[in-house]
Amino acid sequence: MKGKRLLVIGFIAVVSMAFCQSAFAKERIVFGGGPAGGTFQVVANAVQVYKPMKAVPEFKVQAQSSAGSVENLRKTNAGKQQMSVVYSGHVYLGRNGMMKNDTKKYEDVLAVAWLYGAPGQLVVHADSGIKSVKDLVGKKVGVGNAGSGAFANCELFFSHMGVWDKIERNAMGYNDAAQAFGNNQLDAFWLFTAFPSGAVIMAAQTNDIAMVNLDADAKASGFYDKYPYFAKLSVPANTYKGVDYDSPSFQDSALWVANSKVSAEAVYKMLSLIYTDEGLAHMKAQKKTFKFMSLKTGADGVVTPFHPGAEKFWKEKGAL
Repeated sequence: MKGKRLLVIGFIAVVSMAFCQSAFAKERIVFGGGPAGGTFQVVANAVQVYKPMKAVPEFKVQAQSSAGSVENLRKTNAGKQQMSVVYSGHVYLGRNGMMKNDTKKYEDVLAVAWLYGAPGQLVVHADSGIKSVKDLVGKKVGVGNAGSGAFANCELFFSHMGVWDKIERNAMGYNDAAQAFGNNQLDAFWLFTAFPSGAVIMAAQTNDIAMVNLDADAKASGFYDKYPYFAKLSVPANTYKGVDYDSPSFQDSALWVANSKVSAEAVYKMLSLIYTDEGLAHMKAQKKTFKFMSLKTGADGVVTPFHPGAEKFWKEKGAL
């Protein structure tokens, strides 16, 4: 009897420990960012290190680097990342099975908030004579990391312009591209990120650079008619050393997204922390790119469904 009693007590203790561990287990939220030198990774890191976010007992945010938008879309849909930064265009194309060479429908990626507008930027040497994407034929061009939004949008635009198969493509991250450009190993490099970009700043320190007018190419070629989710945007004069003129381009919206299985409570809580005066000041302190984040802009640029936790938050704030 004594032995049975000890077994029962032991069993109860094990069950109690398991219950306590599960009851107090934090929801793990892996937040997919992007490659080094890009703004996506700054977003993920900023959310992870924000002190009020770290103090929440119900969940833990873990920033994770990635190739960028397209990889984030796929990993978030699969639940390998619970949250990510993905371009609005890729969320839209993925949801509708319209990704290049990929008819799968990524329907478990839901919008949380608009973060910033990200324009295409094409950097060339000032004395190169390159004035249009069409002038890149036969040139060595950094086109972004494979699997990134930069790469996907570069392929989309350059294919539309008829030059994708006529350039020497180098798939690499922004910082690596800037370094290769500085060593004259590249004639140009493409970015699809917010400005100012640290990689372009780095390139301009050691080289005289110029920026190609991408808006002119887009308008002349009917790009906006074919891909209406892109909007016009100019990189202002003097954003980069030596570029003393506005650089017209086109942009997509970078969105904070979440897998559909992330709890509504977690999404709502995270938005409630970031979209305060203190939270927004924290984001802007990480990078000037986030200066337009606000309760008024949080639901902008979203053409796909919101996560239930985000929908509740933005309706309460009058943005939806």
